[in-house]
Amino acid sequence: MTTGVVIDIAREALWLIIKCSAPLLLVSLAVGLTISIFQTVTSIQEQTLTFVPKILSIFITLIICGGWIMENIVTFMHHLFENFSTYVR
Repeated sequence: MTTGVVIDIAREALWLIIKCSAPLLLVSLAVGLTISIFQTVTSIQEQTLTFVPKILSIFITLIICGGWIMENIVTFMHHLFENFSTYVR
């Protein structure tokens, strides 16, 4: 196994992490920003107000995008296991 192959596998793994976490992070960002604007407008200074809506929105997003995320991870792992014999040489 050459260093180029290791770098390619690491690059693919990092891209997979970014791609699979993006929907959850974007939803969390949007909900947090919306609640922060609401808190600013209404002058509510409660720190814990954002937790429940963020958790609920992340769970809903995970239910919606969970199949897609799992499909990407399984495809990546299948690719790794399929080429395992070439990696150990």
